[in-house]
Amino acid sequence: MTTQNPLLEKFVQKDQAVPFDLIKTEHFLPALDEAIKQAQTNVDSIKKNKTEASFENTIVALETCSELVERVVGIYGNLESAHASEEHQALAKDIYPKYTAFSSDVSLDEEIFRKVKVVYDKRNSLDLNKEQIKLLEKTYLSFTRNGALLDNEGKEKLRAIDQELSVLGPKFSEHVLKATNSFEMLLDKKSDLDGLPEGAVEAAAHIAESKGHKGQWLFNLQMPSYLPFLTYAKNRTLREKMWRAYNSKAFNDKYDNQENVKKIVSLRHQRAQLLGFKTHADFVLAERMAKDPGTVKEFLTKLLEPSKGAAQKDFAEVVAFAKETEGVSDLQPWDFGYYSEKLKEKKYSFNEEDLRPYFKLENVVEGVFEHARRLYGLTFKENKEIPAYHSEVKVYEVFEEKTGKYVSLFYTDFFPRETKKGGAWMTTFRDQGLLSGDVKRPHVSIVCNFTKPTPTKPSLLSYDEVRTLFHEFGHALHGMLSDCTYRSLSGTNVYWDFVELPSQIMENWVGEKEGLDVFAKHYETNAPIPTDLVEKIKRSSKFQAGWASLRQLQFGLLDMSWHSQDPSKIANVDDFEVSATALTRILPKIPGTNSSCSFSHIFAGGYSAGYYSYKWAEVLDADAFEFFQEKGLFNNEVAQKFKDNVLSRGGTEHPMELYKKFRGREPDPNALLRRDGLI
Repeated sequence: MTTQNPLLEKFVQKDQAVPFDLIKTEHFLPALDEAIKQAQTNVDSIKKNKTEASFENTIVALETCSELVERVVGIYGNLESAHASEEHQALAKDIYPKYTAFSSDVSLDEEIFRKVKVVYDKRNSLDLNKEQIKLLEKTYLSFTRNGALLDNEGKEKLRAIDQELSVLGPKFSEHVLKATNSFEMLLDKKSDLDGLPEGAVEAAAHIAESKGHKGQWLFNLQMPSYLPFLTYAKNRTLREKMWRAYNSKAFNDKYDNQENVKKIVSLRHQRAQLLGFKTHADFVLAERMAKDPGTVKEFLTKLLEPSKGAAQKDFAEVVAFAKETEGVSDLQPWDFGYYSEKLKEKKYSFNEEDLRPYFKLENVVEGVFEHARRLYGLTFKENKEIPAYHSEVKVYEVFEEKTGKYVSLFYTDFFPRETKKGGAWMTTFRDQGLLSGDVKRPHVSIVCNFTKPTPTKPSLLSYDEVRTLFHEFGHALHGMLSDCTYRSLSGTNVYWDFVELPSQIMENWVGEKEGLDVFAKHYETNAPIPTDLVEKIKRSSKFQAGWASLRQLQFGLLDMSWHSQDPSKIANVDDFEVSATALTRILPKIPGTNSSCSFSHIFAGGYSAGYYSYKWAEVLDADAFEFFQEKGLFNNEVAQKFKDNVLSRGGTEHPMELYKKFRGREPDPNALLRRDGLI
């Protein structure tokens, strides 16, 4: 008798929430096999349907034929990023190839594509609404971009490439995670901690004790440990040790990613050429606002000149300061953050650590919820009955304040652990839209790696972590407020260079007194954040804006270099990186370090030939936020426009059309340079 598999049963929790308390690692493979079997039956019935191909019996049927497969793979993938044991990680090499093989079977099926093409060819006579037309176009494009027009030999080649890529991405990110976890720096001399904030010292003692080293201090490569060390530790030798470890992750070590990088870019290039595109970047950008590599390069180059000029000034100022204050004449990469922070303190009598007491995590979460209430009329209520995948994860029900109408489930997961990848992201356990015959509300999650509480202090966030929380929450709003019919067009399923607008615009409220006053209260006295401290944040916000901009441009140009040329000539990953980043480099390259080998965004995430999107969306968000500044930070009319035309519409129309409906015009490209003080 077969045992029951919770992934295949009807979910009976509130709004069919995922029953994490019942799901075990061994459930995933059998569930995926069964789900694929059911999906194949659904695909067969589309093929066998003798009536003429229509929007309903072909396009909608395809949209909904593999719901169970998406459920299983979606839950597996989210856990693989946020909470994966070794056993769970090891399943990736079976799960993703099976899923990819199924997807290839559908997208390379001639009979199915013939039906899709029949509907597509008569699209103008079908009386479809805008969203239906978009779904039809997206379905047709999805087939052609996945090989439907190839001959049999081409299809087999494509299938083999997709199989191989489905394993390489997870393998790349597993290497990065293992390399991150493999470095620990244990200190036993109190003098080695000179300069470090009390919170960082206490956290290091707490980590050391949890690993059996009571009375010592342990630092690792997770951001809440690494960043404070690089920024404040006086001991230059130890800063260097940490910096080198961080910047050589998965490079020339036992988790080396060089071959994976070369294989990934080579397979992507072959795939693009097979499909009739010059490069992987041409393939990717055909479905972006930017349209082609030339536009992206022109865009990045236009920002490069003012950014580099400003960055060189920023750098010269830090060099002069380090020499004058401590006689350091050979400034190195592991010194830059340290002396920058000291210089900022001198210029603005302001230390980032002064802010932490005002950013208790619970208050910041309440604050971001209050922003959502004032802007979009949402309320959040924790529900402890709904199961989560880890004890630190909280689950909220989201409602419309005025009507009490249910909007979404919302999961939060804030602290680093060894089973979780670094960074911060938003994801969904269920997209909004058509599922099992009904249009369902979404289940949205944000995952971060913030400063943990210690035995004596709550989690006190850095200003950067607060901005990250608002950023990911902006993505979450895009998911929660979605109001579409079809899941593949809903929420964040938009052009990749538009997806960062809802997230990046949210960060702006944290730079304004009116926004900070909502939640920034001292964790012990409850006193509001002082006006002079907010003034210092504002005054120092343009500090090293050129340096920060140049850094983003370096990543964007490195990504485009990897993906907009024939990689077969690339013999050495490191040499290639050095030449690709030459124009953006101010500090000397340190031998033994490399960023491509741990550049998960482009080699294991969805940002290949898309990293420029952050900068692209900064132009949009700077321009959009100017609208709020003109009318009022919590102006209901502007917020409603943003909700109606951007947050709720998903990918149902071209992003530029949506933006123009919100703003009344195209974005002003100089808005970003104005905000950063670069013009």
